Amino acid sequence: MDKKVEYSFYKLEVWKLGMNIVNEIYSITKNFPNDEKFCLVAQIRRSAISVPLNIAEGSAKRTKKDFANFVRIATGSLMETMTCIEIAFGQKYINKEIYDNLHKLIQEEYFKLIALDKFLVRQ
Repeated sequence: MDKKVEYSFYKLEVWKLGMNIVNEIYSITKNFPNDEKFCLVAQIRRSAISVPLNIAEGSAKRTKKDFANFVRIATGSLMETMTCIEIAFGQKYINKEIYDNLHKLIQEEYFKLIALDKFLVRQ
């Protein structure tokens, strides 16, 4: 029982980057105004969390086509996260440096998700 199971999604760069984005989102949203706790904070955290969750869930599916569907859901959640970041920046809850860093991470994740989807569909 002491042996740790290595799930296949642990090895996926797209999952690792998604987890990195989640950690960044949690870190920055701690500084958002209290009146955003149940609105923007909750929404951006849910959408960010959805990305690695869908990658992990999809990786356990029987077919590549099923996995690809979960990758597409993760991509949609990633775009939702980016939209929340745009709102946060517009409301001045985050500065340009934080915005640029998150934008860069999300763009990298976006292209990785698109590549993974294309790879799965070709299989």
